[in-house]
Amino acid sequence: MSDIKKSGIITICGRPNVGKSTLANALAGEKVAIVSPKPQTTRNRICAVAVRGESQFVFVDTPGLHRARTRLGDYMVKTARQSVADVDGILLMVEPVEKIGPAEAELIDRIGQQKRTLGVKAGLVINKIDTVGEKEKLLSVIAAYSARLDWDLVMPVSARTGEGVEELLGELAAWLPQGPQLFPDGMTTDQTERQMMAEIVREKLLRELDQEVPHGVAVEVTRFSQRDDGIIDCSATIYCEKESHKGIIIGKHGAMLKKISTEAREDMERFMGEKVYLQTWVKVKENWRDNPAAIQNFGYTED
Repeated sequence: MSDIKKSGIITICGRPNVGKSTLANALAGEKVAIVSPKPQTTRNRICAVAVRGESQFVFVDTPGLHRARTRLGDYMVKTARQSVADVDGILLMVEPVEKIGPAEAELIDRIGQQKRTLGVKAGLVINKIDTVGEKEKLLSVIAAYSARLDWDLVMPVSARTGEGVEELLGELAAWLPQGPQLFPDGMTTDQTERQMMAEIVREKLLRELDQEVPHGVAVEVTRFSQRDDGIIDCSATIYCEKESHKGIIIGKHGAMLKKISTEAREDMERFMGEKVYLQTWVKVKENWRDNPAAIQNFGYTED
């Protein structure tokens, strides 16, 4: 019988590359969302589940709010904007910079509306404090954001090092309403294993490729099965938008694709706890980011 007595949904929002997925992974205690130094890594709404004592937290990692240039970008921005609705709490994640940008300003307005009309809790999470030499500098950041909204919680953290993460969970426990758990015991994300395998391959593409190429890729897992001896067979097709991009992904004598596949396989094995046999192919699907049917086929669909 479960010991969970409180549970709730808390959205993590912010502009691209501020560290939302890194925080989601830190809160869940394992990798549930891919991360890379490139902006707009997260394309879909992802749930990260954490349990502490009698409390179950469901954190929603969202795409960063940015200026969309494709239909896929439109979908990502819409997902980010909708993420602040129908939740128990919202965390705005920012970097330790005093200036408030357009993306943060828009999110503050949306969060404020939810707070005033529905009583949703609102928190400010200042990330990357490990990059700040003198912690007193955070006071001006807090003052700037506090002038825009009366936050229920202000917490400086480093999602990368874990500093402040447990303290954040402790404070957020008071936000959760009484009620049964929302996810079964042991479940840390709403993503399927097949989805995670595709995302792991895409993460390696983002990490290894430069400029525009990685933003124009999608990954589809066409085979995912387990043998009697426990080995997992996984086949993944990488789609890109141009023949020239296909050549870059494959690399000279296939070196780049081999490197990406090896790194992905090793990460898959850590995630699954089993040996993985991974096969990868590269295909061209021109302008798929502006093709509604292709966007839906690759799993970027609205609820």
